[in-house]
Amino acid sequence: MQSIVSVSGLSKVYASGFHALKAVDLEIRRGEIFALLGPNGAGKTTLIGIICGLVQPTSGKVLADGHDIISDYRAARSKIGLVPQELSTDMFETVWNTVSFSRGLFGKSPAPAHIERVLRDLSLWDKKDNKIATLSGGMKRRVLIAKALSHEPDILFLDEPTAGVDVELRRDMWELMRRLRETGVTIILTTHYIEEAEEMADRIGVINKGEIILVDDKVSLLNKLGKAQLTIELKTPLAQVPPELSDLPVELSADGAALVYTTNGQDGGQGNIAELLRRLGALGVDFKNLETRRSSLEDIFIDLVRARS
Repeated sequence: MQSIVSVSGLSKVYASGFHALKAVDLEIRRGEIFALLGPNGAGKTTLIGIICGLVQPTSGKVLADGHDIISDYRAARSKIGLVPQELSTDMFETVWNTVSFSRGLFGKSPAPAHIERVLRDLSLWDKKDNKIATLSGGMKRRVLIAKALSHEPDILFLDEPTAGVDVELRRDMWELMRRLRETGVTIILTTHYIEEAEEMADRIGVINKGEIILVDDKVSLLNKLGKAQLTIELKTPLAQVPPELSDLPVELSADGAALVYTTNGQDGGQGNIAELLRRLGALGVDFKNLETRRSSLEDIFIDLVRARS
């Protein structure tokens, strides 16, 4: 699939000597939702800032829909919409004027029909004449998104888009992201909510200490790095794992009351689970309950970051 954002050899060293990005290479596909995950200070906001033309890179190259972000800044920036973490708008201006003004900053001619559609999609139409200062925190967040969409960008960056908003608004924003993708907009989001990435993203990138440590399709990532775990609660505790099970990834719980079988891989080790249960039956080991659990994206993320720390 064709890339719409291409990052190669991107580095950023601040005046203090802090190395925020280290030779980052990244390709973002046209029309996908890409989630960038990483702990605080990992380099997420710096990377977005450089791509959006807000931060000067130390070295490397970035193309936005084929336009170099430095030598062809205006064309590159016109392709990009950015929803920042922090509110950055005139609190005493109306919603309509704020969003319309943002469109004008990109040299776009007035388009009342487009602005109306954006405000309606974001449930802001009935607030169009309200001053920003009178809006709730969630509504202010929607205004930031409306501003980013005002000039009809092909690429939309969402930096922690649902931080601090309630669950209902978060779900509304997820639905909006899906609708935008259906219109062809490529969405790149950073988030601290792992369930947000798991729910929304087509692909996941993990950044830590200024380096991209992994990029993969979400489903492939869960299959390759996820763990399937079966806990078998025993009717009678065991003193140790029976020798007949030594070739299987089975551990005994601390109290001896359960056997825990853990496996990696896409199939969750279903064949070996069947074999485990067959052997337990042959050994006369009775159990009273089975409980299964599969790794979430959060488990994988924590393991990856720990491994690189």
